[in-house]
Order: sequence, then C-alpha cells, then structure tokens
Amino acid sequence: MSRKLQEKVAIVTGASAGIGEATAIALAAEGAKVAIVARRSDRLDALAQRITESGGEALAIVADITDDAQIQTFINKTKNTWGQIDIVVNNAGIALVGEIAKSDPADWRRMIDLNLVALMNVTHAVLPILQAQGSGHIVNVSSVAGRTVRAGIGGYNASKWGVNAFSEALRQEVSRQNVRVTVIEPGMVNTEIDSHITELGARQRSEDLRKSITPLESEDVAAAIAYAVTQPSRVNVNEILIRPTTQTW
Repeated sequence: MSRKLQEKVAIVTGASAGIGEATAIALAAEGAKVAIVARRSDRLDALAQRITESGGEALAIVADITDDAQIQTFINKTKNTWGQIDIVVNNAGIALVGEIAKSDPADWRRMIDLNLVALMNVTHAVLPILQAQGSGHIVNVSSVAGRTVRAGIGGYNASKWGVNAFSEALRQEVSRQNVRVTVIEPGMVNTEIDSHITELGARQRSEDLRKSITPLESEDVAAAIAYAVTQPSRVNVNEILIRPTTQTW
C-alpha cells in the first residue's frame, strides 16, 4: 500500500500525550520519519517504541521548547539524523483559563511563552532549512479560541489569536518559496488539558462544559493534520476549524 509521506521527515512538539501523540502516530502510519519532542522522557520512549513496532521510524527528543538553545538542538538532531525536515507540527500548548480579574498573571506569561513565543521560535529556527530545500509544511495547532472570544478564557484567547495572526503573516511571506502553512483550530478535545488549570472555579467550569458535549478525540485532530500535509504540493490547506458536533460555541 502506498503511503503518502514516504521519505518525509516530520517534527511534532508536545508529542508525549493527546493531539501530539496521535499526530505522531498518524504521520508515521503514512510513512513519515517522526521526531517526537516533549519533556516527559518515559512517555516519549513508549511512543517511539509503539511507532517502531508498527514498522515506522521515530526519534525521541526530550526538550523544553520554551528554551531557545533546546529548540536549536532538537532541530539540528533531526536534520543530522535524517538529512532533511519536511513537516513541523507546532502542537505544544497549555490552556490556563480563568476570568481576567481572578487569573494569575504568571499563568498568562506561561501560556504566551509556550503557546505563542515558543511556536514562533521553533518556526524561526526551522524556516531556513525549509527555504533552502524549497519545500516544507508548518502546521500550527491553534484553537477555536483563536477566532472566537469567550468570557473566562481571555488569556488563552490572546495566545491563540496570536498563533492565528502569526500563521497568516508567515503564509503570505513563504508561499512563493513553496513552504505551506496550515492552522488547525480544534474545539473541545478529550485530553488532559483541564488538569493544568490552576484556578479551581475555571477548572470546574471547563470540566462541566466538556461533560455537556461529546468532545473530539485526539485522533480526530490528528486526522485533520494528516489530511492537510498529505495534499499535493500545489494545495495548501490554510485552515481547518474542527468542532465536536454538539459544541455550539
């Protein structure tokens, strides 16, 4: 059976769980060699083993992507191992939601540093490789919160609107160099993301919202990413907004 990403090399950040883990598996199933990046070494090692046992190739790299030096290290390691980088999925992120007056500003900084600044820095570091190749695909995982504002998630909104704006500017700059850019905007997904919320009232509200619908699974979002990156080179799927069927907001 022909696999659409045979001989391609992908990097997936935030690959130790949730959307990142599912995306690494989906890309490997299409034939890509996958560098999986996150901070939890045990989870990465288990994922790498799962991919290799299924006949794929995986490179587990422990890194904190809010550290510029560690970004450059994992990009260099991927390039040195496989000679190229074709796809970068900027997935790592966190949702520390809460009303503005009740939020800890340290949570805002943590979110913006990871959700936006780290994504920008990974992109900046890998872009020269893609430009030199004359090909590549950057996929930025945003959120429905990157286009729809709701009270109670203002800090998260700010970080994800930033992702959308940065991604569109990037697309306009690199399209003529045959580098594609896709933004993925999931609605509620059944992941561990609620467990990181520090404001107890906000955590309960988020959990209640999740229970009120049938949320997406990580594999649903991974399938959208796989769809975008397996299109012919003439096709750039700029944006995919994917909500659970029963989510109205």
